[in-house]
Amino acid sequence: MASHTGRLYALAFALVAFFLAWAVVAAHPWATAGTDPRLRALAVRETELRREAKLVNQVVAQRWALYKSELQVRRSRIAAAKTRATQIAAVSSASTASASPSVRVVTLPPLTITRTS
Repeated sequence: MASHTGRLYALAFALVAFFLAWAVVAAHPWATAGTDPRLRALAVRETELRREAKLVNQVVAQRWALYKSELQVRRSRIAAAKTRATQIAAVSSASTASASPSVRVVTLPPLTITRTS
């Protein structure tokens, strides 16, 4: 290799081969893909949380259904009480309109003011 260009090509090829070997070694293609224990613990925790969330949602759905049924009963009782109140008011207003007024007029003696000074 007496020529200057031949040496440059050899140097360029050596550099390319070096960096290619470096990239292959850095990639670790021979290493097995072992899972990280933290990732496994995280996956287990996720499945536990999903199961727990499903149970919580079931409990909430049951409580909501119970609340809705109790609310419906309560609203019907309130409506019945309002109708009874209006019926009672109608009956009492009819009875007071037909009866004589129950107002008494009271006459008091004149007020006497005495001063002590």
